[in-house]
Amino acid sequence: MIGLRPYKPCDAERIVSWTGDEISFRKWSADRYENYPINADDINRYYSRYDYEDNFFPMTAFDENGIVGHMIIRFTDSKKSVARFGFIIVDSKKRGMGYGKQMLELAVKYTFEILKANKITLGVFDNNPSACGCYKAVGFKEIEDGKKVSYRILNEDWLCTELEILQN
Repeated sequence: MIGLRPYKPCDAERIVSWTGDEISFRKWSADRYENYPINADDINRYYSRYDYEDNFFPMTAFDENGIVGHMIIRFTDSKKSVARFGFIIVDSKKRGMGYGKQMLELAVKYTFEILKANKITLGVFDNNPSACGCYKAVGFKEIEDGKKVSYRILNEDWLCTELEILQN
């Protein structure tokens, strides 16, 4: 059983340790960080840009042994009806054990019940089928229009599928 709490700057060191090689890192962060590898200060500096905004919520998942996952929730519209999940990552030693699904289920509940969003979106690279499977297991579905965004990453074009989940 895990919990979800607001991110603390001291979480960054552990999160950085999970990012792995550059391909794994880019699957997690896309092109949002200019350089690889990053360190804890890079994450904290990136998040500090949003310190005074009420539409950006970095979150950390934890169990009885410490932190096990991390993600951000941010609103993409001024009415705060559409939230977007991003930077979703689970401790590399705990992947495939259900932690990601549990974290996302808690985040979906928090986003709909506490933040009062009506819809949540996220993007997943086509070269990350395990993440896509996790998102779909939580209830995310491909957006109807089927359009994919292409990102130029590591001199390759990576296609990104958009997923969404609507409040019941």
